[in-house]
Amino acid sequence: MKKTLAFKMKLKPGMKEEYTERHNKIWPELKNLLEQYGVCEYFIYLDEETDTLFAFQKVVGDMNSQELGHYQIVKKWWKYMSDIMETNEDLSPISQPLEEVFNM
Repeated sequence: MKKTLAFKMKLKPGMKEEYTERHNKIWPELKNLLEQYGVCEYFIYLDEETDTLFAFQKVVGDMNSQELGHYQIVKKWWKYMSDIMETNEDLSPISQPLEEVFNM
C-alpha cells in the first residue's frame, strides 16, 4: 500500500536556480537508495515569496527519505546542500512534517 508523506523545508534566498540544478543532477546512488526504501514518487515545489520548499513523497513500505540519515550518501548530500538550505547542526535540512487536511 502506498502512503503519501508531506513536509516543508526552507531555501536560502536567491538559491532557486542552484537548488533546481543540483536536483536535476541528483546522484544515481542517492536515487537508488530512495527507491530501495520505497520512495516511488518524490515532488518538491517552491513558494518563491517565502523560499519555502514543499515536498511530498509516495512511499511503499515503512521507510521514507526522512529516515535515511544514517547512510553516508545521505550525509554527503546534506553537506552538499547545506550552503543553500536551512539546516540542523548535523547538516540535515530543517524539515517539518505537514498534516494532510484534504484528499480527493
